[in-house]
Amino acid sequence: MSEEKPVKKSESRLAIIRIRGITGVEKRIKDTLNMLCLYHNNYCVVVNDSLLGMIKKAKDYVTWGEIDDETYRLLVEKRGEEFKGRITDKKKKINYKKFIIINNKKYKKYFRLNPPRGGFERKGIKTPFSKGGALGYRKEKINDLIKKMV
Repeated sequence: MSEEKPVKKSESRLAIIRIRGITGVEKRIKDTLNMLCLYHNNYCVVVNDSLLGMIKKAKDYVTWGEIDDETYRLLVEKRGEEFKGRITDKKKKINYKKFIIINNKKYKKYFRLNPPRGGFERKGIKTPFSKGGALGYRKEKINDLIKKMV
């Protein structure tokens, strides 16, 4: 009897963009945004879908969706900042959690973007994307927003 191996679902890359500010935010949501490296408005992070629980916790402050390879390459070329190596303490140790490696270059995990040309959607930054606003899950349309912000 031959054993069938379960088909492994391919992990998709998710782009998360912080839309709203920090004033009046609960501490647990503020901590979640810091753990995702979304320190300020218009910061973008690309992660895999294993962090979906954290994303859903901060859903009222961020927008997210699946990013394609072309947009990811554009994001790294235009807005990627090279990591220069930061010494964290007196023992001269480098903090290795703050960068990603692409083409043998170290880049910071986050991308600082401009506000979108033409603004956000019609109903503003306090309404979900499904109702015409800017927050929440966008599926493939996150690529259009990133291109407007690069």
